[in-house]
Amino acid sequence: MSQSENNSAASAATDVNTEPEPIKAIPLRRPGRWIAAAIILIALGLFVYGAATNEAYHWDTYAKYLRDINIAKGALVTLELTVLAMAIGVVLGVLLAVMRLSPNPVLRSVAWVYLWIFRGTPVYVQLVFWGLFPSLYKTITVGVPFGPTLTTFDVQGWSAPFFFAVIGLGLNEAAYMAEIVRAGINSVGDGQREASTALGMSWAQTMSRTVLPQAMRVIIPPTGNELISMLKTTSLVTAIPLTIDLYGRARDIYGINFQPIPLLLVAATWYLAITSVLMVGQFYLERYYSRGMSRQLTAKQMRALAALRGGGDL
Repeated sequence: MSQSENNSAASAATDVNTEPEPIKAIPLRRPGRWIAAAIILIALGLFVYGAATNEAYHWDTYAKYLRDINIAKGALVTLELTVLAMAIGVVLGVLLAVMRLSPNPVLRSVAWVYLWIFRGTPVYVQLVFWGLFPSLYKTITVGVPFGPTLTTFDVQGWSAPFFFAVIGLGLNEAAYMAEIVRAGINSVGDGQREASTALGMSWAQTMSRTVLPQAMRVIIPPTGNELISMLKTTSLVTAIPLTIDLYGRARDIYGINFQPIPLLLVAATWYLAITSVLMVGQFYLERYYSRGMSRQLTAKQMRALAALRGGGDL
């Protein structure tokens, strides 16, 4: 090999091992953004100043009831309603999703009718019917059809608006969770199931080890949105009627002092605070289940790829 060829090879090896100089990019000037931001800040400042100096807001009443014990208890009941209703919705939604994907036409039809009814009627109307449940069914009899009676429940004697609120919210949520779970399962390719079957996995192992872990990245984001939506939907339990939740407590208080604006602001502040916490949890869950989905290479991977390509050219 000649001296010139050796020099060329050494120069090429040096170019591969040496990182390129960073590009000095000059950002474009966009005065329109600064003008728009200034206009928005001025408008926001004027609104805040106007609200702070407007006596109709009754900020003293707002500060008084923001940490009121009754409001805090109402917020706790709202959280209980949200968690229990979502638990029912998730469990029943998974069952309905499996029924929708079943080859059995009867199961598919039953699941479709359920979704058609609960997604096609307003949740407020459904809660009204659950509030009237003791009037529709005065007693519930459990026993053998056309045979002996095992036990009888006096529904009119029940005083359980919280129970009916959880059932009403949970059954309605199940219809939406079923579609979310079904979409997540369908997002996993059939090749994943076939590969798991070829490795000798059972259906349960395929679902738990292959399908569901990959489907969770599709299921988690809308489920988090449904949880946040459920938190706000609990304010509709006044249709039962249930008045011990957050909105119900605020409504009872302003029904006495005749100051609805500050009490509604108090309820909105609590809803916003709880929603913010739930959004943070949703963010970390999404990041956890999205691991390995990024297609961007790290700096180390890019250097290794550049070295590999340079070595192949020599």
